[in-house]
Amino acid sequence: MSYSAKVLSLLENCGATEGDRIIVETGQKKMEGILMPHHSFSNPDVIILKLGNGYNVGIRVSDSTRVRLIEKAISKSMKRSEYAPQIERKTISVIGTGGTIASYVDYRTGAVHPALMADELVSAVPEISEICNVRAEVLFSIFSENMTVQRWQALAEAVADKLGEGVEGCIIPHGTDTMGYTAAALSFMFESLPRPVILVGAQRSSDRPSSDAYTNLIAAARFAVESDVAEICVLMHESPSDTSALIHRGTKVRKMHTSRRDAFKSINAWPIARIHFEGGIEYLSDYRKKNGNRVILKKEMEENVALLYFFPGMSVSKFENILREHRGIVIAGSGLGHVSSDMVHSIARAIRSGTTVVMTSQCLYGRTNLNVYDTGRDLLAAGVIPGEDMLPETAYVKLMWVLAHAASEKDIESMMRENLRGEISQRRELDE
Repeated sequence: MSYSAKVLSLLENCGATEGDRIIVETGQKKMEGILMPHHSFSNPDVIILKLGNGYNVGIRVSDSTRVRLIEKAISKSMKRSEYAPQIERKTISVIGTGGTIASYVDYRTGAVHPALMADELVSAVPEISEICNVRAEVLFSIFSENMTVQRWQALAEAVADKLGEGVEGCIIPHGTDTMGYTAAALSFMFESLPRPVILVGAQRSSDRPSSDAYTNLIAAARFAVESDVAEICVLMHESPSDTSALIHRGTKVRKMHTSRRDAFKSINAWPIARIHFEGGIEYLSDYRKKNGNRVILKKEMEENVALLYFFPGMSVSKFENILREHRGIVIAGSGLGHVSSDMVHSIARAIRSGTTVVMTSQCLYGRTNLNVYDTGRDLLAAGVIPGEDMLPETAYVKLMWVLAHAASEKDIESMMRENLRGEISQRRELDE
């Protein structure tokens, strides 16, 4: 879809093209901004302007609409810095997966582009070159909802390679929607980790004045070189203001809001650390420290696993189909970890047939306890494995990894109950 003949005529008559600054007058309303490219999902009678505050607005053209050209665009494509690594500075690896955090703005059109090379990244965020040397690459450029097991494995291999080359840490710019899944997957894949791996995202893109991309990336670089942490972590804003970020353990973090800059929270655990944007790191809980151990990567995953959310009135027959089709099932049950009583027999039959079933809670906060009520005790008797205080998505990823590495059914249960990567709290650290 392109602009309508009416809109094209208005733009051509005043000589306006994409990237030019124009004024659009419709009735009593007058709006000034940069003419943005027309998208396929936009109405052909709508002109899109980027306003001075960084936000885009669509203006529907009518017969009375007038358009005036204010200023022709001047190409301001990003000028690359002459990036030269400094021998006295530590080196970090930045492995892009498609998040907007390491992107820069083309000021002609207002479009956001990924920084594909180290010199582009340093030019977009020049302060990073004062913190460390950068080796940057884009492994893939996708929306995070398109992440797959194969991409997790490719990412793990890339991280292992970079750590094997002796970098001080790895930063992974990542889309926020499934960042928790990726953090959990990497956590289980790395049995030994000598340096930190920090997943970092942005809730606001780089072309918005409220963007958190810049501060998060700088904080991640500082944390990689200044801290002594050697874990898979997620770094995001602690609050809506630009004061600090929290370092969350990769198996305990969840996105809890669709758009707030402080959307990510540690669940049933304290964050590892707080990093102040003005300087300084506070450590908030125990963590694994940097070491001289070699990287041990075990990336095999069993893909035939499902994550199922129980709801009242769930069809038993449809549930049985899912049980039959999968080698492992993680259920996000109600309350302490429950499903309806008419599903218990189906679960028992599936477990006898070799399906592993793990119970978590959709409450998120707190711990499953299958000993309190009759349904829970029946589930235990059927062979359901309690998920303790694991997040449902963490238990899902862990089960995929365990099924690929356990030697027997006994080992599967033992490994699922064992705290392998900080995914199960040993004691109640927070008020529940």
